[in-house]
Amino acid sequence: QDRAEGSSLADRPVQIRVRGLSPSQLVTLRAWLKDEQGERFQSRAFFRADGAGEVDPGLHAALGGSYSGVWPMGLFWFLQPDTLFRRLVKRDVAGSPFRVRLEVLDGLCLGTDPREQPLGCCEAERWYVGPGVQRVPIREGRVRGALFLPPGPGPFPGVIDMFGGAGGLIEFRAGLLASQGFAVLALAFFAYDDLPRVLAQLDLEYFEEAAELLLQHPKVRGPGLGVVGVSKGAEVALAMATFLPQVVATVWINGTTFLYGNPLVYKELRIPAIPYYTERILFTEVGAIDNSAIFTDPRDPACRASAIPVEKIRGKVLFVVGEADRSFNSKLFAELALARMPPESGRILSYPGAGHLIEPPGSPLCSNSSIRGTPRPVAWGGEPQPHARAQEHSWQEILQFLELHLGSVATSKL
Repeated sequence: QDRAEGSSLADRPVQIRVRGLSPSQLVTLRAWLKDEQGERFQSRAFFRADGAGEVDPGLHAALGGSYSGVWPMGLFWFLQPDTLFRRLVKRDVAGSPFRVRLEVLDGLCLGTDPREQPLGCCEAERWYVGPGVQRVPIREGRVRGALFLPPGPGPFPGVIDMFGGAGGLIEFRAGLLASQGFAVLALAFFAYDDLPRVLAQLDLEYFEEAAELLLQHPKVRGPGLGVVGVSKGAEVALAMATFLPQVVATVWINGTTFLYGNPLVYKELRIPAIPYYTERILFTEVGAIDNSAIFTDPRDPACRASAIPVEKIRGKVLFVVGEADRSFNSKLFAELALARMPPESGRILSYPGAGHLIEPPGSPLCSNSSIRGTPRPVAWGGEPQPHARAQEHSWQEILQFLELHLGSVATSKL
């Protein structure tokens, strides 16, 4: 992977500067890229050049466009799909970057016609793995996923990374974590390779096998592991923290703290599920599915048997909550779990205006998207600016939390 000039990691800031304009000239800065399916995402912002004929989005306020005000990374953070309900997700993490075209156009350009001639342009390569990070496909025993290893001999602190109810294997966060010096297993648990097509139950022995596999790797430093999960993956992460002594640091992002929809089984133990009340879904103004009402109030005494027994947790848990999550009331779930956990073992980071999909910075807000297995797009919620701030803040907190509880990453950070 030879890195071009203008290449950077997708969670890192880049500086954009325009020179050579007339003083006070009105210009449009536009960013666009195509994802691996050929879908185009774009953003734009309108600026007046300063007295020296320069525009610097890090210092100058955008007058309007995809955002307004001073947002140094606004053109990246506020990208929107040309086609509704698309989510910008890098699939081929190790093989190629996203190539973001940056253009400056004279005057106010409101249209989406790519034939408008820019005054100047350049390209930014946004990678999801740092130089030298290795991706190793994992098919051992029952475990399916991809292991990302930082360069160098290690040993590195180990982390398991999981996503949610759409299944499959999503690797971009694992690549970014590995670029910070962690050995990261992006773990699939259904709808991938020869794993079950649908999630009938959470078999904790599968996740235990994955934890053992990661700890046995010569480049992974034990004795404890970290786990990061969002949505259904957060529910799994909390169950792992509860039952698996290897798991010492858990990052739970907008999940539940009870078993909904599918039971958990582990050896002789079985935790029953609270059924989804799918007949309570609501359609939003754009025709997406708002799922928040399908979850029975977890405070109902009938739900008690389905609670994850978090009082058993011996490690540390960081709960990351988007208060504008339209999937479920993540804040309530986090608070209920924290109240039952041993003192000092958990902390809640709660973000007003942030939606369900809190991702590393650089992932634009996706407030609705089509996912596998649903007849209509799902509403995730969130408002662009507070969501972008939440992503930037929580990512730094997550990295510090993992490093604090798993031991320092290699001194040669990328």
